[in-house]
Amino acid sequence: MVNSEQRRPDVRRRPSGRTSAVRERTLAATVDLVAQYGIAGVRYEEIAERAGVHRASVYRNWPVLDELINEALIHFAQQEVPIEDSGDLRNDLVQLLTRLAAALSAPTGRAILNALQAAGDGSAVRKTVHAYVHQRVSLLKQRIERAVDQGELPPVDAYFVAELLSGPVHLYVSRGIRPFGREEAEKLTDVVLAGIRATTP
Repeated sequence: MVNSEQRRPDVRRRPSGRTSAVRERTLAATVDLVAQYGIAGVRYEEIAERAGVHRASVYRNWPVLDELINEALIHFAQQEVPIEDSGDLRNDLVQLLTRLAAALSAPTGRAILNALQAAGDGSAVRKTVHAYVHQRVSLLKQRIERAVDQGELPPVDAYFVAELLSGPVHLYVSRGIRPFGREEAEKLTDVVLAGIRATTP
C-alpha cells in the first residue's frame, strides 16, 4: 500500500515550479503578448495560456507583472549578436542597419517599441527599453569611432552619426508602411557617409 508520504509530490525536484523550459516558454509568451497588445494588454491569464503553464505558477514566480515583462525583454534582447568589424565600413554599417531592422521587426523588437510608448517614466521596463536602444546605437557608434581612428572617416561626432543612421530604421519599422531591407540600408548609409565626407573639412 502506498502511504501518504509516498503519494506526496517531490517538491524538491522543482523548488519553485520554474524549470528552464517553463521559464523559457513564459518569457517567450510574455514578449509575444507585449508585441501584440502592448504592456497594458498583457495579463497573467494570457501569458499562462500561451506558455502552456498554470497561472499560479507564473504569478508565484513573477508576482509583479512589470518584473516579468522586464526580464522577458532583457532575456531576448541579450540574445542578439553584435556584428563583427570586417574592415569595410560601408558593408558593416549596412549589415548593422539591416540587422537592426530585422531585430525591431521581430517579436522582441515590436515589444520594445510598444514598451517604449507605454511604459511609465522611471519604471524598470522603460529603463530596459532605453538600455536596449542605447545598446543598438552604441554598436553603430563604436564602429564609427573605429572608422575615424583608422582614417576611414574624418573626425565626427560618432554618437550623432549613429543616431542619424538608426533613427530612420526605427521610423520605418514603427510606422510599418514600407519594409526596411538591405536596399534601404545601402541608400541610407551612402547618403550619411557622403554627407560626412562632403561637409567635414
